[in-house]
Amino acid sequence: MMHSTRKRRVMCKNVCYMSDADTGWEGDAMSKVRLTDRSVAALKPKDKRYDQSDSLRVGLRVRVSPSGMKTWVFEKRIRGGPLRSHTLGRFPVISLSEARDKAFTLEKEAMEGVDRKAETVGKQTVSSVLDTYEQLHLANLRTGTERRKQLNTALAKYLDQPISKLERRDLQAFIDKVASSGSLVHANRYKAALSAFAGFAWRRGYTEHNIGAGLSNALREKPRDRVLSLDEVRAIYDAAEFLSPLWKPCIRLLILTAQRRSDIAGLRFSEIDIEKKRFDLPATRTKSGRAHIVHLPDPALELVATLKTKDESKPSCDLLFSTTGKTPVSGFSKVKQQLDELLPDLEPWRFHDFRTAFATTMAETGASEGVVDRVLNHSASASAASAVARVYNHSKQLKQRAAVLDHWAALVTQDSADVVSIAS
Repeated sequence: MMHSTRKRRVMCKNVCYMSDADTGWEGDAMSKVRLTDRSVAALKPKDKRYDQSDSLRVGLRVRVSPSGMKTWVFEKRIRGGPLRSHTLGRFPVISLSEARDKAFTLEKEAMEGVDRKAETVGKQTVSSVLDTYEQLHLANLRTGTERRKQLNTALAKYLDQPISKLERRDLQAFIDKVASSGSLVHANRYKAALSAFAGFAWRRGYTEHNIGAGLSNALREKPRDRVLSLDEVRAIYDAAEFLSPLWKPCIRLLILTAQRRSDIAGLRFSEIDIEKKRFDLPATRTKSGRAHIVHLPDPALELVATLKTKDESKPSCDLLFSTTGKTPVSGFSKVKQQLDELLPDLEPWRFHDFRTAFATTMAETGASEGVVDRVLNHSASASAASAVARVYNHSKQLKQRAAVLDHWAALVTQDSADVVSIAS
């Protein structure tokens, strides 16, 4: 009996404790611990997706997304063949012991040269591969929902077809169709989305070739020279008066704070501190991946205060701007069209131009370039700051940033009609 027990332990050791070279795993180095259901449940989400490997079943790991979703993943190199990645399900629906059992079965098959995915390459529908792409990649992106909508639109004709029937010319035909309508920049955005998805499908073994390689852009984009003048910004700000009760404060807050459209559209009441006259964006909500503090000038503060007391029909909704009570407002293109109709003599412009107008006008007042950059949540452009300088700039320039935004708001609302120097 003692001999039998010892033999089983040796066999378990030989099977379970293998090197990364044995598993064929080629990802980033990560620590391995002997996972338990309790330790997996205790894993906390971070700003970026991360994996925690299991030391008992090498190649098995739990993937934790920023949203807190936990997915079992197992990777193993087929004997004499390619590396295969398998998604085993979500925790806690799939327990640790179930994930280990599934991984053991896949490991045994791989050692025998059995390649499950080789039998199904190209047979899955475009829609099912898109679902996997969303689960493993898009769910971890701030713009993941928007990207999925893009792909659904671009691939609408092929969603129920096997992905093996999808060809590069199909993707290029859609890009060219969008470009021919005059939306050249949108065509480029679709090209980027389709290229990324096609690369994912190929790397994961859903297609034999990367059909996204070699797709052409609709145009070669150049930096925009358009800068809205202060008078033009004032005209747009005034025209917002005629927008709906939802869009008027949204557009005006976009102008007064000079922040990105997605940051304002997704603004939450829980991020706002009325007493400190500011809102705090977490790193997961910003394009730069850095937490960001934004001062609220008095006109902006009045808009927020009005919103806080106005919409009591959605008491559980934390979003300032929402029509569903669950997701941020969308439809900026329609609002832009309304503003263009109200301002027919205005040269073509974009919402993003508010940020350029802010930076240009503030530079004319003599405001520090570093302060302006930090208002916009850019890195300081003069030089790369040291770790100590970054902390200093984050904590000690809030007053300067507030002063710049206060002056900008006064100029826009014409409480101050002149562009005067604010340099200290």
